[in-house]
Amino acid sequence: MQLLQQAINQIYSEIGEVNAISKVYETPAWGFKGDMFLNACAAVSSRFSPEEVLQKLFKIETDLGRVRTITEGYTNRKIDLDIILVQDEIINSTSLKVPHPEMQNRKFVLFPLADIAGKEIHPVLKTSILNLKEQLKDESSIEVTPENLASPSKKYSFTNYNYIAIEGNIGAGKTSLSTMVSQDFNAKLILERFKDNPFLPKFYEDKNRYAFPLEMSFLADRYQQLSDDLAQYDLFADFIVSDYDVFKSLIFAKITLQEDEYALYDKLFRIMYKELIKPDLYIYLYQNTDRLLENIKNRGRDYEQNIQPEYLIEINKSYLSFIKSQSNIKVKIIDISELDFVNNRSDYLSILEKIEETVSGISA
Repeated sequence: MQLLQQAINQIYSEIGEVNAISKVYETPAWGFKGDMFLNACAAVSSRFSPEEVLQKLFKIETDLGRVRTITEGYTNRKIDLDIILVQDEIINSTSLKVPHPEMQNRKFVLFPLADIAGKEIHPVLKTSILNLKEQLKDESSIEVTPENLASPSKKYSFTNYNYIAIEGNIGAGKTSLSTMVSQDFNAKLILERFKDNPFLPKFYEDKNRYAFPLEMSFLADRYQQLSDDLAQYDLFADFIVSDYDVFKSLIFAKITLQEDEYALYDKLFRIMYKELIKPDLYIYLYQNTDRLLENIKNRGRDYEQNIQPEYLIEINKSYLSFIKSQSNIKVKIIDISELDFVNNRSDYLSILEKIEETVSGISA
């Protein structure tokens, strides 16, 4: 039972949310004479592909002491983790077959699976899991154990806030984190519409010429988007999360504009800024310059490839200066220089922990 619980815990920390766990069933060994087996099923939601999940399951098995051999058949083993279903997908690759080809014939699969997914339809056999369970010809014994597995999923709460802004330097990962938070916590998502700005590629080619029209167009677009989206209450969302705060307009303008241009820009910005709703929580993702340059290179936007380290350093300094000046907004700075929260779920969970500390009023 301890190994099953450890497996569930690692699935949560490395693969995804554990949404449901079945009862635990004791059954005799299948296909060989051996020890009794404990069996359970868990419903897991994950951003990783089924093939990636399978590799992570193999790693968890290894971490828990299973040693695989090329000739391994039905034998006693410490832990055996399988993918049974992936929604209604049919996968038939060399490494993975979904639905599991023998699931409909095995009591130790269908009994726990029916606990958590009885109404799900087998995508090949076109009948429910409960019907497959009733039609079973497997006459082997099966018993429910008195112990249950505990769900490791932590219920993070962002309900204390109506509007959270996630900010960071170019390539810091603010859009990725905002999107993930919105998906996991039922938030309305606001993403900056920078891709459609016609001045952005031109700016990176000739900064002096295009800095002012670029910053003005960004300001106008951000003001319009936030005015519209923040004013529209979404009955089906718990809060709003955005991948920018409008004050970034002033931060970038101070770096890119000439002194007289900035003075004019600042006057206009202050007028517009008064009209906008401010975030209840301002999260700043700090990454060191080397990581930022690496991320910029990897995402492959042509017009960003000539960004210089000095420019990114100046942006970081300007953000931190702005943050220090804020007394009416709750701010959380999270250093993600050593984290890869998109590809490493444990890093993502560590960021959620840091945000939760702020939400709960606990000092980091």
